[in-house]
This record gives sequence, C-alpha cells and structure tokens, in this order.
Amino acid sequence: MANEQYEGLLDRFLKYVKTETRSNPAATTVPSDPKETVFLKELAGELEGLGLANVHINQQSSYLMATIPSNLDYQVPVLGLIAHVDTADFNAHNVNPQIVENYDGHSPIQLDGDGKYQLTVNEFPALRNYQGNTLITTDGSTLLGADDKSGVAEIITLAAYLMAHPEVKHGEIRIGLGPDEEIGTGADHFDVADFGADIAYTVDGGPLGELEYETFNAAQAEIEIEGKDVHTAVAKGTMVNAIQVAIDLHNSLPAHERAERTAGREGFFHLYKFTGTVDHATMTYIIRDHNRQSFEERKHLLKRIVTGLNTELGADRISMKLYDQYYNLKDALKGHMEVVELAKQAMENLGITPNIYPVRGGTDGSTISYLGLPTPNLFAGGENMHSRFEYVSLQTMERAVDVLLEIIRLNSRQ
Repeated sequence: MANEQYEGLLDRFLKYVKTETRSNPAATTVPSDPKETVFLKELAGELEGLGLANVHINQQSSYLMATIPSNLDYQVPVLGLIAHVDTADFNAHNVNPQIVENYDGHSPIQLDGDGKYQLTVNEFPALRNYQGNTLITTDGSTLLGADDKSGVAEIITLAAYLMAHPEVKHGEIRIGLGPDEEIGTGADHFDVADFGADIAYTVDGGPLGELEYETFNAAQAEIEIEGKDVHTAVAKGTMVNAIQVAIDLHNSLPAHERAERTAGREGFFHLYKFTGTVDHATMTYIIRDHNRQSFEERKHLLKRIVTGLNTELGADRISMKLYDQYYNLKDALKGHMEVVELAKQAMENLGITPNIYPVRGGTDGSTISYLGLPTPNLFAGGENMHSRFEYVSLQTMERAVDVLLEIIRLNSRQ
C-alpha cells in the first residue's frame, strides 16, 4: 500500500504525547482528571474536521465516540476500534520526545543530556529488533505515552485515510477513545449500546504482532492497620506496632508468589504501596491470576490472614477493602473467537507472525467484553511502557495501521 495511509501519523503522535493526560487514581470523578476531558475535546474537533459522523463524548463513560459511515451496499458487522488517552503513574509532565532515525540495532541510545539514562541492548535486548527503524524515545525525565497514544494516533490516521479515500470499501466503523484505563476504571462505564459495534478491538498492545485475548483476573486490596504507640520503655504487652503487623501480614503470603518471581500463567500477590508508623500503616496489594478458581483462592487466603491476625491481636486492628478490577478476557470470548481469528488472518495476510500469549496484565477490552462486546487487543507498538525507558518504532505503528486496514477489508467481504 502507498505511504499515503500513514500521512500525519508521526506528527499526530508527537503532538498527542506532548499533551499531559495522566489519570488520577485518587479521584472519584469520570474522567479522573480534567486534562483528559480537554484532550478528548481536542480530539473530537479533529475527528469532526476529518468529516466523521456522530462525533460526541458519551455522558455515561466520557468516551469520545465517532462513526466512519459504511460505503458498502450490503451489511457487514459494525467494527469498533478503541484506545485510551490517559497515561500511567510515572512523570508525564513536559514530555519531550526524541527521534532516532535509522537505528543501527546495537548502539546505546542516550536519553538525557547528562548521560544518566540510556537504552542499551544489554538491558533492553528488544532493541535488536529495530535495526533500520525510526524510534521515538523519551528524554529520560518522563514516560513517552505510547501507551496508548500510539493507538490513538493509529486509529485517527486510519480514519483520516478512509475519509479521504472513499474508493476504499468498508463497513461501518465506530471509534471509541476513552479515559482512565491506567487506573482500571475507564471501561467500567463504557456504553456498549451507544457505541453500537458488533465486534471491536482495543489498539493498546506492545510490539509487532501482539494479539491478546487471555488476560489476568485482577483484584486490589487496600489495607489499614491501627497500631498502639507507647514509649518503648513500657512497650511490652501494650504496644502494637502497625509496621510490624504489616510485615507479619506480608510474610504470611507465599514468598515465591510475587510479581518478581513469577512468569507466564503464574499468579501473584504484589505489594506496591506501603506507608507506616508505629501508630498506623497502610498497604495496597494487587492480586493476579489467569485461572479464575486460583484467583478466588488468592482472595480467600488474604482474607483468612487478616482474620487470623486480628484474632491474635485481640481486636479488629486490620481492615481491608478488597475489590475485583477485571476478569480474564479469554473467558468472555468463549463462543466469539471469530473476532480473534479475523485479526490473526489479517496479520498473516500481511506477513506478520501473530504473537499470542497469556498477558500478564489486562486491557479495557477485558471489561468491555464482559459488557457484551467481544474485544481482543492488538499491538500498537510501545516498548518499556510506563517508564522513562519507553520507546516506539514508527514502522511498527505503520504496520498497526496496515493491520487495521486489512481487518476492515476482511470484515467487508460479502
């Protein structure tokens, strides 16, 4: 295909990542941060300028939705393309993307001017896959935001191409750009009826060829521990050290079932926030498992540990808020695997080897699929996401546009 289908892709991406849209896990609003709303309105203006129909921000979900009307004279399934606009819990202020042209596949890439941060093949061996590519990196002080502004840029570039080329035949295509994926709440409010698609894809994956339809089941536990602080001279039999209680709780969990000690389909307990004094301590865990029964057993284990410690303490000094975040996408796609096969065929038609594996994470597609819209996840190009070492290949982003066009072509067959 001609390069015209990629027109504006790089410029869009660079513009989007420079706009700060970090979501706020402490907020109770939708979206969680006003910056997301501002950006979504800017994108709405861009889509309207391209001529898309029914451009609006859904009141229930704050998703920006728009339609590329069908130009066929027969019906095919309505196809949805979804990405998220927020970025993760790493510095996202004043993103300054750097462009490395024709990367040689082995040399270190200096990120910052002081020489403190670099991308090296020893630490990041995937760099070897990008010989001859144009890479976009950070300057070492922020994340990049390819998760998921690469997906946003790819979808909007595709929309621009289709609107400018009515000779390219396609069915009705719905676009959904949403907030708060990174804090796990954005898709909770997704309005499937308003979106109106029959099948959909999130464009939110990593390197070339990723096709994801098996994710973790996920829960979060927020734990509060009330201690009793007295002078250490009279502590015996009186003091309750909240820090020590937290340590005892953590040590009661299986030591080998931590994120840093597991891989593949192995689940884990991950303590990712801890604050404490003798008087009061807080802990936040995420709980992950691909198997639903094992997932439930993990939650029960944590509950039993909390109950047992409270019994030992002689009072309910430990309180826990435990809630599910999302479930394994694979379970929701049972009976709907045609949407996965469509993407797989599209990649194979383009000479891209589908990389299908159990994802040690989740996507908005997990929640949306459980709401009734089958939504596996496609690659968008990002590497080392959520960090100062994030980068993306322009050529991989272009291939993502190719795959979307091929899915559209296959879906448009009579």
